[in-house]
Amino acid sequence: MECVVQGIIETQHVEALEVLLQGLSGVPKERVRVHELCLKSGPNLGVVPSEVRLLCDLAQPTPSWTIRHVGGAMRGAGAEQISVLVRTIVESKASNNVLRYFYGIGYKLDHEVLKVGFAFRFQRGAQFTVTVTSANKMPKLHATDEAVAVTPGIQLVEITAPAAANNYNDVASSVTAFCEYLAPLLHLSKPGNSTGIVLTAGAAAASLMSSGGAKTL
Repeated sequence: MECVVQGIIETQHVEALEVLLQGLSGVPKERVRVHELCLKSGPNLGVVPSEVRLLCDLAQPTPSWTIRHVGGAMRGAGAEQISVLVRTIVESKASNNVLRYFYGIGYKLDHEVLKVGFAFRFQRGAQFTVTVTSANKMPKLHATDEAVAVTPGIQLVEITAPAAANNYNDVASSVTAFCEYLAPLLHLSKPGNSTGIVLTAGAAAASLMSSGGAKTL
């Protein structure tokens, strides 16, 4: 399982967010360049549709593939009372012929995207991964070198933290508390519940940049 929140930030304020995240995490950022393919099942695989995502990390010296299946969100009164989304995730590594394999068993390509940006991974009450990326589309199939930004002025911020059935409340609390540090620059909420950009982000970004960076907290 994982706890997740998302938000958007104007590209002009991304540098300030990077400074803030550097100070909060105390770790160097990692480059993100991920080619993501979304596959959906064909009619021969049953009446209940399924979806898998194949991810290739192009930022690595030797790019490798990961199969990622995102399950449904946790439901019920407990889920409604927390400000993060709790969902099941299954991931596994795969060989370079993974796309051919899924085509062979009846999956079809729905869409593909290139996510470019950076990430911070650190421990803070939970194992956090904060990614800041722009979504880019390809003019033709798999042409990652020709990708162009879908929304040039906006980038997606996502915070995820692994959780288990016996500790998701604690992890959710840690994620919620961490979001407060980023509140001057962006709103973070459950995926699909975006509240848009923060109107005072410009002033907050200017303050962060003029201070020369955030101290490690």
